[in-house]
Amino acid sequence: MTLIDIIFLAVALGIDCLVVSFSQGIIFKNNRIKNSLNLALTMGLFQGLMPVIGYIGTNSLYNLLVPFSKWIVFAIFFVLGLKFILEAFKPKEEEIQCIGFKCLMSLGIATSIDALVAGASIRLTHTSILLSAVIIGACSFFMSIIGFWSGNFIKNIPFKYLEVIGGFILILLAVKSMF
Repeated sequence: MTLIDIIFLAVALGIDCLVVSFSQGIIFKNNRIKNSLNLALTMGLFQGLMPVIGYIGTNSLYNLLVPFSKWIVFAIFFVLGLKFILEAFKPKEEEIQCIGFKCLMSLGIATSIDALVAGASIRLTHTSILLSAVIIGACSFFMSIIGFWSGNFIKNIPFKYLEVIGGFILILLAVKSMF
């Protein structure tokens, strides 16, 4: 993957962070700076660490997977892209205010499962995991900050469009991985 591909992947993965942070930003009225930073740090940390875990997990299976790597990378990005698009059209449950330690950990894990899978594709494309993890984590951090503060000012952004855009970015990365 090129640097541009990594940035597109980071943006696509960060959309979940943006949406979750946006929904939390709508709710919070007190300690907004502290809460926005706690949420963004959690999102950035988990989004940055999960690809590393996926990358390391793929190492043990690397020799078995190499012959199929293009197809595996294609399938991962394509399925993630479709998942984003399909979830955009599912009814959303009402988000609740969540900023305690347990809740932050749960949000961090839930939003970064896709990043775990992306770590496998990073390994299979011989891309630097350190650079990728830093870019993904930083992008998720900043998208979380943007989402949280946007939620404080804008009450009705259509999440559906953001998820569809993220899905299309992942599908484009899937198609590009075949060439």
